[in-house]
Amino acid sequence: MTTACDVLVVGAGPVGLTLANLLGQQGVDVLVVEREHELIDYPRAVGIDDEALRAMQTAGLVDEVLPHTIPDQKIYMVNGDRMILSEVNPTTREFGWPRRNGFVQPLVDQVLLAGLDRFPNATARFGAEVTDLAEDQDGVVATLANGETVRALYAVAAEGGASPTRKRLGISFEGETRPSDGIVIDVANDPIGTPHAVFGGDPARSYASIALPHGIRRWEFTLFEHEAADLVDSDEFVFGLLAPHVPDPAGLDIIRRRVYRHHARIAGRFRHGRIFLAGDAAHVMPVVGGQGWNSGIRDAFNLGWKLAAVVKGLCADGLLDTYETERLGHVTQMVAVSLGMAKEMTDHDPVKAAERDRIAANRTPEEREAQKRQAFKPQPRFDRGVVVHTPLPAFKTLPARDVPRLAGSIFPQPPATDADGAEMLLDEATGQGWRVITWNNDPTAFLSARRRAVLDRLGARFVQVVPETQLPWARKQAAPGITLVGDLGGESSLRAWFDARPVGAVVVRPDHVIAAECLAQELDGVLGKVFEAARIA
Repeated sequence: MTTACDVLVVGAGPVGLTLANLLGQQGVDVLVVEREHELIDYPRAVGIDDEALRAMQTAGLVDEVLPHTIPDQKIYMVNGDRMILSEVNPTTREFGWPRRNGFVQPLVDQVLLAGLDRFPNATARFGAEVTDLAEDQDGVVATLANGETVRALYAVAAEGGASPTRKRLGISFEGETRPSDGIVIDVANDPIGTPHAVFGGDPARSYASIALPHGIRRWEFTLFEHEAADLVDSDEFVFGLLAPHVPDPAGLDIIRRRVYRHHARIAGRFRHGRIFLAGDAAHVMPVVGGQGWNSGIRDAFNLGWKLAAVVKGLCADGLLDTYETERLGHVTQMVAVSLGMAKEMTDHDPVKAAERDRIAANRTPEEREAQKRQAFKPQPRFDRGVVVHTPLPAFKTLPARDVPRLAGSIFPQPPATDADGAEMLLDEATGQGWRVITWNNDPTAFLSARRRAVLDRLGARFVQVVPETQLPWARKQAAPGITLVGDLGGESSLRAWFDARPVGAVVVRPDHVIAAECLAQELDGVLGKVFEAARIA
């Protein structure tokens, strides 16, 4: 028996399920196969960031995800004497959502799985193990353990760090594995009851104590090299770990306990012909940075719109090469940051711990504020790929100032209004997909018929942003097909964004990345370069 689909996703974890939802939205026929018989329910990620929440918003699932989150969760980094080394508490909303959120991953994974029910063209099958995955001139063919075959145009391996697909393809997975394991203990009826998280860099034994939604408390402890993994099953050992943290360890309602390894590895490549690696199959990192889950969602978000465009015949296959081009650099940065944080907080050398404490104590107020803002977290920024870097204009009507060019970075999502003045987040006001956004101008006035035809084929939105006060007038004047957005003003508004840089037009990709920015009169020519970079016919 042979099943056919456009895209085969191997692995029903958060990355595979997010990708399937995004493809399902676009009308792509997608099948997810998972060797397990149900979703994994053991301890994994505990932090979801603003970029991932925006991806959930794009997938139409953020309202179902939010009940399983703790917004703006503060983190205290402390030493062995419980003195605060640094505080992480970013409270801005650049992308429309809190930058740090605690969450319960198994419940969010359930939301992602249920989301597939919205699409007749998206299916998940459990108890379906892929034993072979091969290419031919027409696509890929997967062989399942029961002898069934699945034929697809493309396949995405998102089956975890031990990825059989990656190993079968002979793709390297370079990096390191930390010498000591970790032990995770999840407890119901949170005996602490505080909303924040604490990471303890105690040279005697490092730990983390994290409040999670629905009254769950997570503890993580270092398991030393001489300690056997099966100690996790010993009540005496586990209660001993918890004794410095709660009055009565034996009285805790322990949900689960598990040992895990700290890896920091990146695949040698993310694409092998028609097969792609995503999530942990492509990269793994220590949990201290809280970016493993989020990095996988970024993979799905980057790859999803590109696969849909190629499968639907809107773009040439070469577009898919930009997945690795764009994701590899940022993943490499994130793995390095996570590894550095893990070494800083889990190093049990008293001399090194004392030096860390001394450095922390001597940080300037500016350095402390940077830590608080989470400035150490690298933001995605693509120099190559579906990005067009235009020269800085040098016209006399523009101030001469040195401002960063933002092509390749994520476009912000401030509150705005729709054409009727109803307040909402920007993506809701503009709609999803490709967007051409201009300040106080009709973007189509700057487009040739040729460019307009391509954008119409892509389903692009033409967005005219005006001050909210101008909406009644703009509604009467707006040309057919224009999406009007009202700007609310203020420091985080779109007007402030345009005020800060010498551009009046922005081309935004379906994953909210700025493909190009330019003066309004340059828009038609710049779009031609964007189409070339995206391999758009």
